[in-house]
This record gives sequence, C-alpha cells and structure tokens, in this order.
Amino acid sequence: MAHTDSNTCSNGGQGAHVSPVEVAGFITGALCVWLVARQNPWNWPIGIANNVAFFVLFWGSGLYADSGLQIVYVVLAVYGWWAWLRGGEQHTTLHVSRTTTQQWIWLAVAGVLGTGLLHWILVTFTESTVPFWDAITTVLSLLATWGQARKKIECWWLWIAADVIYVPLYAYKELYLTAVLYVGFMVLCVIGLRSWIKDIKDEARV
Repeated sequence: MAHTDSNTCSNGGQGAHVSPVEVAGFITGALCVWLVARQNPWNWPIGIANNVAFFVLFWGSGLYADSGLQIVYVVLAVYGWWAWLRGGEQHTTLHVSRTTTQQWIWLAVAGVLGTGLLHWILVTFTESTVPFWDAITTVLSLLATWGQARKKIECWWLWIAADVIYVPLYAYKELYLTAVLYVGFMVLCVIGLRSWIKDIKDEARV
C-alpha cells in the first residue's frame, strides 16, 4: 500500500497497490527530468506539480524529510525558473557551466552538516524508520537542485547518487512505481549529463 504509516512500512506492509497520487508523481516526474535534460524551462512548473504529488505521497509513507523537501523544491523551482530565463550575464538565458572548487567545498560542508542536522531532527521529532537514508537523500537532492538551478553539469552526478539510494528506499517503503520511476530517472540523468557536456563543449568551440 502506497499510503501506509511508518510502522506498516517497516514491517514490509500488506497488500500493496499503486495510488493515483503515485501515478501523478510518476508522470510529472518523468516529464520534468526529460525537460531538464533538454534544457527546457517548462521543467520547473511541471516540477512544482510533481512536488505537490510527492508531498502527499511521502508524508503518507512516513518519509517526512522527503515530504518536507517538496516544499523547499517549490521555492527552488521558482528561483530556478527565473535563473534559467534571466540568470545569465545581463539577465540573459543561463548557460551550462562547471562547478568551481570553491563551490564544491561549500557543497561538501553543507552536505555533511545538513545530513547530520536532519538525521537528528528525524530521530528526535518523528517516527521515521529510515532517518539516515531519508536525511542523506534529502540533502543530496537539495544540493542537486541548486546545481540544476544554476545549470551546473555536476548536478547530474548528485542526482544519480541520490537515485541510487532512492530506488531501494522506495521499494522498502512499498512505493514500487516510484522506485521504477527513479530507475528511469537514473537513465535520464545519464542522458542529461551527456547532453549538457556536449553543450558546454560546443560553446567552448565558439
């Protein structure tokens, strides 16, 4: 069952089925990642619809950090939508670039501190059955979203790292369609990575 409490999920659940909300998350999620790979700014509003669906889905499955993450995603989506259209030089379209060494340092520090803090919050204030995995995937996703909003090539590697964890995590939580979706996400991430690398090489030749 997609909408079960955390205790049911931790025991393997009984009589799993796919909910309409999970189907909505599947469709909007797949479309969003495909549009990101094509650098289409419409990925952002589609992504907001995906966030709403996943907020409901994850909360009902005891993935509280992932659920709360969807609210942050909406805020970042608004910023990302603006950045892609007006975030370049002199408010022009933003181009693909690489993450600098200084940015990587900040990302690493934020990743470690964020995971530790969120893990503590989940253990202390929620009934999460997977606090560490919920925390680390949430933080990886936030860092990847920042990179996506700034069109940093390396955001794809962060998404892939998160997806590798998400697939078994969602299967454990009996969100089987969502687990399959995230396998597809990994494939789309590889396609997006190759596409963005090609774009930055093409720009370098100009």
